[in-house]
Amino acid sequence: MTLLETVEHETAPSPQWTVLWLHGLGADGHDFAPIVPELVRRDWPALRFVFPHAPQRAVTINGGMRMRAWYDIRDVDLANRADETGVLESVAQIEALIAREIERGVPASRIVLAGFSQGGAIALAAGLRRREPLAGLVGLSTYLPAPGRAAASLAAGANAQPLFMAHGTHDPVVPYAAGEQSATLLESLGFAIDWHAYPMAHQVCAEEIRDLGDWLSRRFATP
Repeated sequence: MTLLETVEHETAPSPQWTVLWLHGLGADGHDFAPIVPELVRRDWPALRFVFPHAPQRAVTINGGMRMRAWYDIRDVDLANRADETGVLESVAQIEALIAREIERGVPASRIVLAGFSQGGAIALAAGLRRREPLAGLVGLSTYLPAPGRAAASLAAGANAQPLFMAHGTHDPVVPYAAGEQSATLLESLGFAIDWHAYPMAHQVCAEEIRDLGDWLSRRFATP
């Protein structure tokens, strides 16, 4: 498998941890790179941030226009929104990037998989299937694809991964209720979820970055 192209930023030499962060529909790996200085704290270990570019593909709800997308969106209805074949293809591509980080000397136990919107959906789908737990999962303004098959997709031990989820209460793209329902479902599958809601639309806010930073600090403090 050809590895996805990525934008990378190391906070110090010889990174001990990796944060793999997936962008939303139509964006690219540069989209969240500016968040690094806002998020990183002085007492954190050396980190490598990896921001991959999703492949270009036709997106049905956008009139078949080609853009960077982790999967095709065929319907506005969340239950049928995600093209499951595309989801699984993207999960495999993210697994390949995780494997590269392990080859670079960062074990799975020190890799955090994060994503916003469509990227968050892939982070959750990949996390559900992880046989070797990551340090944590982050899903921002997102939902879990194919919820009806979530229990069957759950790998043994995957629910040991701590999960940070956050959503805007005024989100017009991925309704707040969809994020909340996904969190409830994942909790029923045994995931420990740190859930946050903010009075915002489909975006990221300063309070969210602060809360995510607090959560990451707890991950980095784990031996």
